Amino acid sequence: MPSRVIRGFAWSALCILAALCGPAHAVFAADVEPVVPHFADADNAALVTEGQQIYGQACAACHGRRLQGQALWQLKDQFAGRRAPAHDSTGHTWQHADEDLFHMTKFGRFAATPPDAVSYMPAFEGRLSDHEILAVLAFIKSTWPMGLRATQAMLNPGLAGMPANAGKLHWTLPPNCIESIQVWQEGSK
Repeated sequence: MPSRVIRGFAWSALCILAALCGPAHAVFAADVEPVVPHFADADNAALVTEGQQIYGQACAACHGRRLQGQALWQLKDQFAGRRAPAHDSTGHTWQHADEDLFHMTKFGRFAATPPDAVSYMPAFEGRLSDHEILAVLAFIKSTWPMGLRATQAMLNPGLAGMPANAGKLHWTLPPNCIESIQVWQEGSK
């Protein structure tokens, strides 16, 4: 089975879980104190404000002042991987747990990335403290709509980051989720 189909199936399952169980788990998550080594709290206004300032100084040159990413970042061509992706709702940042995003920012690669793989993301270890990295991630997450925040929180242990009002407000699946379902359906024919 092609990896694209497997990835599509995995995201489809996550999206279905988000649609069916997200709000119910959001209520439960408020009663449980999650244990997450590197958690970026998008509901902490002071942390978000600090992160916005740091993002402007350390990240905006590549990822855009409005988190829009570099032009043509979505293309798969000879420059694939060299363009900085968007961190707004059009990007894929929400598809990663806080721990993975922290690791990517600090070390310039995901923990599961093979050592011989080339990454064009600079490592911020030594330039930003762990607290500053988490502040930037909190800022990024704070800009996402409810559906993305809830979906991303489901990737964190204990549903860390699930918006407190996720079970009370109406929210829809993100467009990227719908696209994943369509890719999976096409690949399974």
